[in-house]
Amino acid sequence: MTRKLDDWHGCPIRYAAAMIGDRWKLVILRDLALKEARRYGDFAVEEGVATNILASRLLELESGGLIDRTIDPENGRPIYRLTEKGRDLVPALLALIAWSYKWDPKTEVPKSFARDLRRAPDKLARRIMSGLVEGTSA
Repeated sequence: MTRKLDDWHGCPIRYAAAMIGDRWKLVILRDLALKEARRYGDFAVEEGVATNILASRLLELESGGLIDRTIDPENGRPIYRLTEKGRDLVPALLALIAWSYKWDPKTEVPKSFARDLRRAPDKLARRIMSGLVEGTSA
């Protein structure tokens, strides 16, 4: 039996898995939070996500309330950003980055970022979240 998204409420792990439990959703969230991605072509370029998958995941994140989409008045193309609900995931994303830094021998996490994350994860999370609200990068 396949569960509908509405059936995934209740258990916190089940709910989180429904919201972000797909590798492409996590990469999109990472790109929005940490890589200044805003436009369709900015997402997961290095990873080579198929355009149909990207479009689907952006819609799912938007319908889940994690991102919102506005139209750029200059060119009429969509611009994406994290909502408050999406920004609240920054500490969880940082925890995943810290875990991966520890266990992935081929990690691409910059040493200075890992140092800041190890020394003051809450401060780093606040700085990133603040930059997202103000429209600046961390």
